[in-house]
Amino acid sequence: MDPLLLVLIVAGVTCAFCWIASLITKDTSWVDRIWSIVPVLYVWIFAISAIGAGIDGVRLVVMALLATAWGARLTFNFARKGGYTGMEDYRWAILRGRMRPWQFQLFNVFFIVLYQNALLVLITLPAYVAWQHPAPFTGWDAAFAALFAAFLVGEFAADQQQWDFHQAKKAAGGTLEPGFATSGLFRYSRHPNFFFEQAQWWVFYALGAVAAVASGLGFWGGALNWTIAGAALLSLLFIGSTIFTESITAAKYPAYAEYKRTTSMLVPLPPRRRPAEATA
Repeated sequence: MDPLLLVLIVAGVTCAFCWIASLITKDTSWVDRIWSIVPVLYVWIFAISAIGAGIDGVRLVVMALLATAWGARLTFNFARKGGYTGMEDYRWAILRGRMRPWQFQLFNVFFIVLYQNALLVLITLPAYVAWQHPAPFTGWDAAFAALFAAFLVGEFAADQQQWDFHQAKKAAGGTLEPGFATSGLFRYSRHPNFFFEQAQWWVFYALGAVAAVASGLGFWGGALNWTIAGAALLSLLFIGSTIFTESITAAKYPAYAEYKRTTSMLVPLPPRRRPAEATA
């Protein structure tokens, strides 16, 4: 069986589960709960298929191990925030309040369940390209694998800094100025964890592209191939989600407007100086 067909079957079952579970529990965060799990499974399907077929699977095993490390970090962070205890994403509750029930159910089916699950398949498809074009593991593969690991460490650090802030805020009775994290990596990006998350999947795409190029494909179809859609759509999702999240945060904390003015949204950059500092 073509491993992509098996991945699509698993994705279809996952969609059905998430939709039915959301109707039964009236909780639409089921996709959030499987977000860190099913991509790992998909990549391992491609890797195991290559090994079983006697194909050179070194690159695919490395990709599967990187995806596993990504999934383990995200699962750990999601679990310690209570994600597996029945707590729904607060953003869905806000949207539910802004929509009619039938509108939210359409949003649930087409965006939360179908679109997001399709995206979880798309971001793993560079592994399918590597399966289609088995080529020896190269120095480029090693470099991109190391870059993926570096971004993973960066995301872990950002998550820990955010966790530490919220724990301190909780210990202070729920109030800690300015109300959101601004130190560490958050001094250079308002959402460094989001940046590192996206960067990892762009690097994952690069690993698939290396396989295609090493197999003799050129720029078109090799370095630039159709699986770039996964990383691109993930970035679009994060940008849209970030804008929505920031609108909620800005409404709660007046100081957020100044933080937005001086700090990059995603890409870590030196903080912009205040006008008085710039003219001093």
